[in-house]
Amino acid sequence: MQRSRVRIAKQVRQMLDAARRLIAAKGDEFTTQELVTEAGVALQTFYRYFGSKDELLLAVIADAMTEACERWVEGAAALPDPLARVRYYITSALGRLDGDSHNAAMLRFVVSTRWRLHRLFPKELAEVEMPFVELLRGEINAAVEVGLLNPSDPEWDSWFLGELTRSVFHFYAFADHADGELDDLKEQLWRFCLTALGGSPTRQKGFAQ
Repeated sequence: MQRSRVRIAKQVRQMLDAARRLIAAKGDEFTTQELVTEAGVALQTFYRYFGSKDELLLAVIADAMTEACERWVEGAAALPDPLARVRYYITSALGRLDGDSHNAAMLRFVVSTRWRLHRLFPKELAEVEMPFVELLRGEINAAVEVGLLNPSDPEWDSWFLGELTRSVFHFYAFADHADGELDDLKEQLWRFCLTALGGSPTRQKGFAQ
């Protein structure tokens, strides 16, 4: 049983990694046959785990979200308080826009493919995107407990801020921007989010004012 689980995990990992390489090269304009060839698996293996190419693409987005959230949690571990971590998560989500060409290809794939997948798998896509909302929610609630924030509704506000961050991210994934513009954008977004959460710059810890 254990060997079977390891084999399944390995085969799925091969296909997800292969899909990422193809996305970097040509977006989502690749065939299922190209995918299995790149992954080194049989076509029947693909259909054992995915009902369609769109299901694979949904899994790729889920994999990228999980990976990003794990990276952000690690990056925020040494920050001094929950408010600092909320800021880090929001600004780091936009930080991916400064990546290399490989990263840019993945970002544009996510943006351009998301809305089509939303029509096909609305419930599943919402679940895929929840890890980021949960990161925000956990730290917002922690900041409330220590008196750093006073949101009207921590549960809903976390979701709204996640959607706002995603919307800004989607716009700038395709829009040209000048040098330094993203730094200004991150600061303006954070100040808006901080105000929406009932916070104030003078109550922040761990950041120079």
